[in-house]
This record gives sequence, structure tokens and C-alpha cells, in this order.
Amino acid sequence: MSEETITLYQAIGGDQTVRALTARFYELMDTLPEAANCRAVHPPSLEGSSEKLYEYLTGYLGGPQLYVEKRGHPRLRSRHFIAAIGPKERDEWLLCFRRAMDETIENEKLRTIIWEPIERLAFHMQNRE
Repeated sequence: MSEETITLYQAIGGDQTVRALTARFYELMDTLPEAANCRAVHPPSLEGSSEKLYEYLTGYLGGPQLYVEKRGHPRLRSRHFIAAIGPKERDEWLLCFRRAMDETIENEKLRTIIWEPIERLAFHMQNRE
């Protein structure tokens, strides 16, 4: 008897959940006053950013490697270096991600598994004091 490995992507509900998470994340960033600094470092339209995050998260969580197939290696830090990301922007990004995750991923244990590396990633992306 063989065991089938389930990815986080599958466990949270696949494409539908990643799309919902990404959409809610950018809705929050676009509307929460407490996310204004983070929103300010993004382009006026969040459509492109949303699509890129969706593609990245899909592969990151164990689904199809959409981002890599379309855009190559993510090189996240270097791609974001044009944006001034300090502690405020980082914390606001995390606030939006946490809320979006809490609203779109039902299983608390899965949210915890996803949260720790996402939090580390956000700290890694900070490029200003």
C-alpha cells in the first residue's frame, strides 16, 4: 500500500482557494487604511501584482509552477528592490496576508504551516530600515 503525498496547494483547496486568497489580499491592501504604506509602493492598478502573486503562490504551495513557467526564477528580493519596503510596509503586507488567509483557508493548522515561511519571506523582502 502506497501513501499519496498531498501538497499544501491541494490541502487548502487548490486553484479556487489560491485565487480567493490572492483576491482578498489585494482587496484588503487596497481598502484598509492601516495598509496605506504598503499600498503606496504598488502600481495604481493591482491587477498585474495580483496575477503574479497568484502564480507565485500556486507554485509555492505545491501546485503548478505557473510563475516559473511564465517569468523564470522568482528572484523576489531583487524584483522588489525598486519598492521601498521598510518595517511599516512589511507589517502592513503581513496584516493583509494574515487576514486574507484567515478568511479563505478554513483549516487553522494549514494556516499555521503556511504562515511561518510567509512571515520569514516578508522579513527577507524588507530593504529599508
